[in-house]
Amino acid sequence: MPNIAVVLKDEIARIARKEVRTQTQDFKKASAQYRTHIAALRRRVDELERELKRVRKGGTRAAPAAADDTPEGKQRRFSPTRLAAQRRKLGLSAADFATLLGVSGQSVYKWEHGEARPRAQQLEAIAALRGIGKREAAERLEKLQG
Repeated sequence: MPNIAVVLKDEIARIARKEVRTQTQDFKKASAQYRTHIAALRRRVDELERELKRVRKGGTRAAPAAADDTPEGKQRRFSPTRLAAQRRKLGLSAADFATLLGVSGQSVYKWEHGEARPRAQQLEAIAALRGIGKREAAERLEKLQG
């Protein structure tokens, strides 16, 4: 037969551990949430520091490249909505328009949706298509495909 003092001591220790666990559970949850929030803040600070460094270096990435690579030093402006309007005016699909420009259809899609920006050479090709009509676009496309 076990000693009643040992059994009582073990039971008190078990109940105490259970009570401590319930008391500290809220703190553990809060601590985990704080760590997550701190990690997000650190990522944001790192992102802002990179952006600040880039701005101090000389502005945005796309603008200097467009100015340097264009012939005659002329910088071209680009608007995704104007590109889509130009393509629709010519009555071409994104794939056909891309064939005329010498790029992929996915590139044209991304340009029109503002997910990417054409390079200087591609901007020149887009500008060259600006003055043509539907018939001339169809003729050029037929030459390229045939």
